[in-house]
Amino acid sequence: MATAQRGYYDILGIQRDASADDIKKAFRRRAREIHPDLHTGAKKTEMEKKFKELNEAHEVLSDPDKRKKYDQYGQNWEQAEAYEKARQQAGSQAGRGGQAGGFSGDFGDIFETFFGGRGRGAQGGAAGFAVDGEDLETDVELSVRDVATGVSRRIDLTERVVCKACGGSAIVRGRPCVVCGGTGTQTDKRTIEVRIPAGVQHDTRMRIAGKGQPGVNGGKPGDLYLRVHIQANGVFRQKGSDIHVTLPVWPWEAALGAEVMAPTLAEPVKVKIPAGSKADSKLRLKGKGLPTATGEHGDLFLKLKIVMPTGISDEERALYEQLKQGRHSDPRAEILAASRRSSS
Repeated sequence: MATAQRGYYDILGIQRDASADDIKKAFRRRAREIHPDLHTGAKKTEMEKKFKELNEAHEVLSDPDKRKKYDQYGQNWEQAEAYEKARQQAGSQAGRGGQAGGFSGDFGDIFETFFGGRGRGAQGGAAGFAVDGEDLETDVELSVRDVATGVSRRIDLTERVVCKACGGSAIVRGRPCVVCGGTGTQTDKRTIEVRIPAGVQHDTRMRIAGKGQPGVNGGKPGDLYLRVHIQANGVFRQKGSDIHVTLPVWPWEAALGAEVMAPTLAEPVKVKIPAGSKADSKLRLKGKGLPTATGEHGDLFLKLKIVMPTGISDEERALYEQLKQGRHSDPRAEILAASRRSSS
């Protein structure tokens, strides 16, 4: 986290009333100046730290909701939502004859009132209010084969957790907590394993219930959302639940017909190339695509690509010469006629 002494506006070098466009321009300008790849040695290490701060400042100030919280609460902006929930719950209890908990003073005092005792085993009162955990979101990349079968993935999560030193109050003995920098939270990492079902589509957003931020004082944990990205593959191209493959064939296989091996998401299969096949014509393998939400499967389409050998023998050359002497229509006749029509 950026230190309390140097705020996000200072890091970006902008005024507090800067527009969204000003923020974007300032970020790009500073990024070009301090990017770690432009430096070496000790300077590179220093720039890595500054670049991390710059990214953090840009992430917060370019998000209207986060910026609003930051402008209101400063370095405590991440606790704003928990504070608001706690305040609402306190007001609700006060309306029913309970104790509101004393909402006077600054944010640190209020947050201390509600959460300061939770790390010390406080019972009852405002310190017992439950606050639900926040949702987390991360990206996961899959191959087309992963989509065909489903896959288990280990997901590394970085989350904000209550500071163990101050119990989330941000204050220790009347001073800002030195462990968390007066924010009340710390960064923590954990790894979970999730099962991604077969047939998931590119750019979908999967919800994993209860795997987000932990709740406070018995509050429900948030959810984890996975943004699924299916990696481009040099062989298989996904279009919905269908798979498309470009299948190279020799000229004589296209002309005379042949049985050849073709790739699928499982094992290669033998397919029949019809005699007289043209370039870019398609063969359909029913049910060899990806699973769908209804339990069925899409199809696999083979697009024929006629390729020439890189070198030919004297015998092959003689055969081509013999083929050349035959009577054939001009393969360019159609485009020549079209060009004359377009120019008239």
